[in-house]
Amino acid sequence: MATALFDSPLGPLGLAASARGLVEVSLHGRVAPHGPEDDPAARAILDEACRQLREYFAGDRRVFDVPFDVDLGDGFRGRALTALGDVPFGHTITYGGLAEAAGFPKAARAAGTACSTNPLAVFIPCHRVVPASGGIGKYGGGESMKRALLELEGLHI
Repeated sequence: MATALFDSPLGPLGLAASARGLVEVSLHGRVAPHGPEDDPAARAILDEACRQLREYFAGDRRVFDVPFDVDLGDGFRGRALTALGDVPFGHTITYGGLAEAAGFPKAARAAGTACSTNPLAVFIPCHRVVPASGGIGKYGGGESMKRALLELEGLHI
């Protein structure tokens, strides 16, 4: 395992990785070690994740391709978080639209709950989910962080 603190333009992001992939991204800069902190393979994944984040925040990256080492599950939560990978850079989806993409069109509230438990913020783009009624909606890093991420992607809500 390995952890890193990434200084983003929106504040510190905490990252944790195993030798197989990214395990956690914290919007508040805090990650607890998930094991011994001396794995060179995990460190290489973190270095790549940080490189891709730098490119994203510089406007030079639209898609992340860092491997993940997180079991999202095969229930609604996993399906919803997986479906977020299909929401392109610079686009949004409503909570209801995400629920429908996950196979449960009447589960908009559950889609919000799935987003709130996203272990890989930014990499799994839950910031792209907005309410059908308008506005920006909630976000683990706060409304201003969500707005900044959407504006970085060219959206003004």
